[in-house]
Amino acid sequence: MDWHTNAIFYELYLRAFNDGNGDGHGDFTGLRQRLDYLQWLGVDCIWLLPINQSPLKDDGYDVSSYYGIHPTYGQLEDFMMTLDEVHRRGMKLIVDIVMNHTSDQHPWFQESRRAKDSPLRDFYVWTDDTDKYKEARIIFLDTERSNWAYSASTGQYYWHRFYSSQPDLNYDNPKVQEEMIRAVRFWLDLGVDGFRLDAVPYLFEREGTNNENLPETHEFLKKVRKLVDDEYPGRMLLAEANQWPQDLMPYFGAGDELHMCFHFPIMPRLYMALAKGDRTPVRGIWANTPEIPENCQWATFLRNHDELTLEMVTEEDRQFMWEYYAPDHRARLNLGIRRRLAPLMGNDRRKIELMHSLLFTMPGAPVLYYGDEIGMGDDLNLPDRNGVRTPMQWADEPHAGFSNTQSDALYAPVIRDPIYGFQNLNVANQQADSGSLLHRIREMIHLRKEMSFLAQGRLTWLEDTPLSSLSYWRNSPEGRLLCLHNLADEPLTISVPECELLTDVFAPDEKFVAEVSLPPYGYRWLRY
Repeated sequence: MDWHTNAIFYELYLRAFNDGNGDGHGDFTGLRQRLDYLQWLGVDCIWLLPINQSPLKDDGYDVSSYYGIHPTYGQLEDFMMTLDEVHRRGMKLIVDIVMNHTSDQHPWFQESRRAKDSPLRDFYVWTDDTDKYKEARIIFLDTERSNWAYSASTGQYYWHRFYSSQPDLNYDNPKVQEEMIRAVRFWLDLGVDGFRLDAVPYLFEREGTNNENLPETHEFLKKVRKLVDDEYPGRMLLAEANQWPQDLMPYFGAGDELHMCFHFPIMPRLYMALAKGDRTPVRGIWANTPEIPENCQWATFLRNHDELTLEMVTEEDRQFMWEYYAPDHRARLNLGIRRRLAPLMGNDRRKIELMHSLLFTMPGAPVLYYGDEIGMGDDLNLPDRNGVRTPMQWADEPHAGFSNTQSDALYAPVIRDPIYGFQNLNVANQQADSGSLLHRIREMIHLRKEMSFLAQGRLTWLEDTPLSSLSYWRNSPEGRLLCLHNLADEPLTISVPECELLTDVFAPDEKFVAEVSLPPYGYRWLRY
């Protein structure tokens, strides 16, 4: 089994994690100080949000150099030291690479916009006709009115799928492809274990299409995969492609394109099922998820650094989700909700655990978002998606133990409210309390790692149960687990037709035959 198929991933925003030099920003020195915590938690692979040089208008997704480290985070040597420490602990590290676009501060774009006859003009997509590619949707609906932006220096418009400060690269130019391959090789030579490929559906543009998932995109990604297979075996590529499962199949190819893809559509349906007390949305999306090649894997998640996207649901379901989970309109952003897991769950520990139980027992490799393991909150007073990117809460110490700066020069304020404030909600408190959320999430992680068959075992639904029961077997020749979940706020009794003795893996003294009772929002993992 390839390592990526059975790994626990931990998404980590370096700027928010731990400040090692006291300037109010997280950095590699700070990360090294917290690696023992991640190892204790059970993390197999750290995924770092962009660490490249950037104006940080979009937290590094506006990259201004594919080679340099942002000076706030440290030097390249700091990165190398950190990578060595990660590997010494038996963990792996993947980094974000932003393939689709750069910052408008990138030297390539500065030269491209200078003149129409610039040698780098064709590194980006320029036009006089803003009706071109009109079938392409606008992704950031709240901030952008067009996918074209005007550049006064030459009187033409450039193409961008995200913010206008992030011009799209022109992959029809072979030199752009060569430069991206060079950047990929640079980081692999340094020893990274792979990449999360940002926004890969949008690499190419073709008139008369929606400019997503084009054949040319797959041709280029296969080139990248061949490079990895030929020169860097054991490394992996993870696609951020917010698409329907069937549209993602070409990204896996015949096991010769990308190793992993995020399963975006399952995520909002977990929330929908819980809100409605009805398993139907979850069972429906898995029924429409095709089999993937054996050496590939889904990456599953509950939350991440972006809004909880509702692109992959109907308009009716989107309105329901907004009204249920984001009655405060400040929480709504683009086609999503900019809140963390715990606030979405109303800080109900039962629901938080239930969602994690689903994450760890369903198919795929689980991806945790930093701070969710302690139930961190968010800050709706911060703009855009910054509210879910606040400093990690380590202890009841100044600046939440995140920084020892003597000023208030933090990149973002720590959370201080009565429910989610760092004074009560922090890693130190929860590590000291064996009954805390942190210890339960850690227990789930370690049990998940012990039962390696959960990575690729077959999902078989437990039939003839109430709609509020989201229950299933995970089966493989190596093992079998019965996973029971109660989506309702009332007790539930489930009949298990196979009347063999079942043991609760969290409480081995508890045995069940024929019937199992679940409390409101309860769950059980049962083995023979």
